[in-house]
Amino acid sequence: MVKLNAKELRTTPVDPEVTKAIKKNPITIILDNVLDTYNVGSIFRLADAVAAQRVILCGETLTPPNSRIKKASINTWQWVSWQHAETAVAAISNIKYQISNIKIVAVEQDARSKPFYEVRYEFPIAIVVGHETHGVSREVLDMADMIVELPMWGINKSLNVMVSLGIVLYDMMKQV
Repeated sequence: MVKLNAKELRTTPVDPEVTKAIKKNPITIILDNVLDTYNVGSIFRLADAVAAQRVILCGETLTPPNSRIKKASINTWQWVSWQHAETAVAAISNIKYQISNIKIVAVEQDARSKPFYEVRYEFPIAIVVGHETHGVSREVLDMADMIVELPMWGINKSLNVMVSLGIVLYDMMKQV
């Protein structure tokens, strides 16, 4: 298996044969109006790190090619399958139509949420993260099969969206 460092990722053209050879995990990452392009780029890096099947960028989330997404992703956006959807609701409806047994998990603080580390994840799975200030939309939370959160024991109310996603994804990977 080919492994590229940051410099190589920035300069190596995408090789469809290498891309096909990467065994993908049954994970879809859905961004519900994530606005910070550095978060978007970093999420592409996370998607590559866990070999997620795809990333769906929804609503006002900017899409590649974008110089800041390119920089933060170190070009992994070119190696990760991605698409844009009008809304996260539309993306979830579409993915549930395509994959009938997919589980939708939102990462959000909500009265219905459970601590992420107490959950048994079922695959295939779509994990949804939301807007940096407003979080995952109410409509999406209502569509989710489960809502998980990262408990916060200090004074800060929440973590960065990319950091939260990374923590949950790596916990999830123990169960793939």
